[in-house]
Amino acid sequence: MRSIRPSSTARRGGRTRRGTSPVLAAVALASALALTATACGSGDAGANADTSATAADDGKLKIPDDIKDRLKEHGIDIDKWRDGAWKDWSKDDWLREANEFINPIIEDLWDPDRMREAEEPDQEVDAGDLPGDQGVTDPTPEPVQAQAVPSSYHANAPTAGKVFFDSPEGTMVCSATVVQDPANPGKSNMVWTAGHCVHAGKKGGWYRNIAFVPSYNDAGKSAAELETATKEEVAPYGVWWGDWAQTSDQWIEQGGATGGDGASYDFAVIHVTPEKGGDGKSLEETVGAALPVDFEAPAVPQVKEVTAIGYPAAPPYDGQTLYRCQDRPGRLSLNASDPTMYRIGCSMTAGSSGGGWVATGPDGEPALVSNTSIGPVTSGWLAGPRLGDEAKGVYDAVSEKFAGQ
Repeated sequence: MRSIRPSSTARRGGRTRRGTSPVLAAVALASALALTATACGSGDAGANADTSATAADDGKLKIPDDIKDRLKEHGIDIDKWRDGAWKDWSKDDWLREANEFINPIIEDLWDPDRMREAEEPDQEVDAGDLPGDQGVTDPTPEPVQAQAVPSSYHANAPTAGKVFFDSPEGTMVCSATVVQDPANPGKSNMVWTAGHCVHAGKKGGWYRNIAFVPSYNDAGKSAAELETATKEEVAPYGVWWGDWAQTSDQWIEQGGATGGDGASYDFAVIHVTPEKGGDGKSLEETVGAALPVDFEAPAVPQVKEVTAIGYPAAPPYDGQTLYRCQDRPGRLSLNASDPTMYRIGCSMTAGSSGGGWVATGPDGEPALVSNTSIGPVTSGWLAGPRLGDEAKGVYDAVSEKFAGQ
């Protein structure tokens, strides 16, 4: 969560870009190919990516030379990346444009220790940063104490999980939600989170090694118990790597580390693929659920209650267990020219960023209506964007990109 000093990402202030250049088409293909010495057989994550990615006689994945060459033109050497080149965050090599997302799988990078030690991005706000005379802002809500979600998380919140990623500051973590895919009903591989959980905004680019873990720590083990937990206990439904991500253009261009810049457009969609091939089932089939997304952006007076869910990681929380807050939302305006945000009272801290906000949809069923974006340095409330046309454009673009796959 960003303290209204958003600690991570913001997108460009224009329409969502949907075009893809030939070079980036190759990049997108390579992002689905596992970068391991024992890359995959027919059941692997990249097996269905393209018939041009073939298996050599020894069973190892072989990336065609022409694709390797085109990736190198874009500054990406597959072998060097696997061996640690991804740790180079020099500005000239940090891809930032909307169509430049790459995220090659590095098997077993996200082991239990690395997941447990991931830190929350700093996306907090000083009260003094909030403009008092722009747009419409309701009085600051009373804090609502977050309640622990009972384990198993899969039984009580099957669409919730964690997003892990690497940034120049180190290993980071956010929260996220499995959402429906209109192009692949019942078989979604789409995850909703905050823009600042995938992209650094106006002063940076795409984060790396982005992966989603549904029902992280499903049994609700303590931090001490997790020190000896197996990967299967920490990630019982697998590790799912992002093979594509998209956020708003406004977040890329405006998002910043102070003042809530870009927060009204702080949302993102990640398309994922299993780290080790899985059993052929989609993410939705694997976890047994996916939420619809309501883009009608209901006005605050029409929303009786919202439930925000996530894995808060800043004190007094430790990021290992799932919490939720329920409250009637108010309005928060950071800029008169930007859409007014939802705001609720909630004690959750950073780490809950990107977690879903769920309300009753038009059909009377639960639907995603927002995600955690920012909160104050001292905690006590959370704010999230209203999901309108820009959000729908991002969502539809990701869905259409993988239609029929």
